[in-house]
Amino acid sequence: MNVRRRLIPAAAALAATALGAGTLAGCSGDSVAATNTGKFDVVASFYPMRFLAEQIGGSHVHVTSLTSPGQEPHDLELSPRQIAQLEVSDAVLYLKNLQPSVDEAVAQSPVATKIDAASLTTLESHGTEAGGHTAADDGHEDEGAGGKDPHIWLDPVRYAQIAQGVGEAFAKADPKHAADYRRNTAKLVGKLDALNFAFEQDLAHTRGRVFITTHAAFGYLAERYGLTQEAVNGLDPESEPSAARIRDLQRTARAEGVTTVFYETLVSDRTAKTVAHDAHLRTDVLDPIEGITDRSRGNDYFSVQEANLKALKRALGAK
Repeated sequence: MNVRRRLIPAAAALAATALGAGTLAGCSGDSVAATNTGKFDVVASFYPMRFLAEQIGGSHVHVTSLTSPGQEPHDLELSPRQIAQLEVSDAVLYLKNLQPSVDEAVAQSPVATKIDAASLTTLESHGTEAGGHTAADDGHEDEGAGGKDPHIWLDPVRYAQIAQGVGEAFAKADPKHAADYRRNTAKLVGKLDALNFAFEQDLAHTRGRVFITTHAAFGYLAERYGLTQEAVNGLDPESEPSAARIRDLQRTARAEGVTTVFYETLVSDRTAKTVAHDAHLRTDVLDPIEGITDRSRGNDYFSVQEANLKALKRALGAK
């Protein structure tokens, strides 16, 4: 995640478009698929956006993702075929400021319906005031424009707000199926409300309220449930932590009774093991759900969030 790639030149995109929409073929991870499907064709930037589109659109939509399963979304580099796919789709669902190449492609695209998930809820900066200390507080690069945390889908309440906005956008763009989109949205929001209730209940009484993670992705989740995220790194979960940061985490672990250093599924656990070894802690997975792979503890957003809740309960000593 330490490299933010540039968009392929527009000339390449035009060349790909000249191939014709009908010649676009699927590739690994369904990151490009055939157009003119007879359905409402939606391009989603990465898994959390794809999940919303599929859940809300149901049988009326055909959804493709720009980010393949197992691919680190922050490092996405769009191919000419992907840009061409975007240009002939009915809608794009993305999260602005998370993937710069997607932002630029969307800005240049003539697609009629552009849905920015970040505009459907509120974004915050997560430092010591909300969600815990991160490496970004020590002068390292932060994610998002203006230091805003983009990981809004990890908070079920904010994710539900986004779902409602997406449902209305689909209904407006494809009015023939508006009733179904609104019905599917209401069902999804109900499930997210239930997930939020489970987090509230299960994390209400724990021995500790602080958790350590290699990637500062869980600020919204921590804030929602009265926890504190202590992140080893801000932008890059695979970078080497400084000796000063490790010492700081060791002191925090002793003072707060921290038991576990969390790492995520799409990157190496090397940093987590380094910090855990020095502080005599365990390691475990806390999944930011940026993509679903065979290593994920679950096969969709809800099952992975349920696994995250179990992991937090173990680490924090839920009563």
